[in-house]
Amino acid sequence: MSTASGPTPLVLRVPGLSRHPQDPDPVRSTKARAVFALGLFGALTGPFLGGVVPATVALVLARQARREAYLSGGFLTGAAWLRRGERLAWAGLFLTMVVVTVMVVIGVVRLAEAPYGQDFAPNVD
Repeated sequence: MSTASGPTPLVLRVPGLSRHPQDPDPVRSTKARAVFALGLFGALTGPFLGGVVPATVALVLARQARREAYLSGGFLTGAAWLRRGERLAWAGLFLTMVVVTVMVVIGVVRLAEAPYGQDFAPNVD
């Protein structure tokens, strides 16, 4: 992984040309699996407000995995898993946002229906 700023060399692949024998074999990114798992967990627990943390971690990992895949020149695969994990993470965040909005609306309506001031019995002047 390159951490230095500045342009990084791009490796262009031309179809039909054979690979160099010392080129590494393409491997699926382990971060792609983690993004999918965290995104799935975030989507499943999103309605219970527990999906915010795994969904956020999935989105951060997805960004790192995309950067690493770009820098690898095509030797890290798993873009489909990354896309699915990101979609699930965004769905989990959206579900959490919907649940929080509904809870706030219910709280405001209940607060508006509550009696204002002290409620005395009918026989008290």
